[in-house]
Amino acid sequence: MDSGGIRRRLALGAAVLAASGGLALVASGTAQADVQSSCAGREVRALSFSTGVTHVYKNDGYVCALTIARQPGSAQTMSVSVQARGNRPVTDQGSYRRFAGPVTVYAGHRCVWIKGSVGRDSVDSGWIMC
Repeated sequence: MDSGGIRRRLALGAAVLAASGGLALVASGTAQADVQSSCAGREVRALSFSTGVTHVYKNDGYVCALTIARQPGSAQTMSVSVQARGNRPVTDQGSYRRFAGPVTVYAGHRCVWIKGSVGRDSVDSGWIMC
């Protein structure tokens, strides 16, 4: 692996660790606005579907997404996925009460594909932000 690939993987690892630290703070029962602020940058899309909303943020080439349930409460299957064109998707999937994510990837100026689901319904962005 070339040094550029190693740097990209280290940057992605650091971003994931930072996001997971923010998730630990948010999961303690703060308001929904705090959940959304766990992604750095400005919101560029809100992908709505019947059982939830997937929020997409961008900051200096990084894209972050999280899926929030419309009816939080009992645990249900949720997921969020971000894929920069040319890379594999990064996904958070499990049984959650309020939200899945955040998931952060470095996209630079590449298109991204966002997916989110809560229960049986889902959203799929196709290639966006090209």
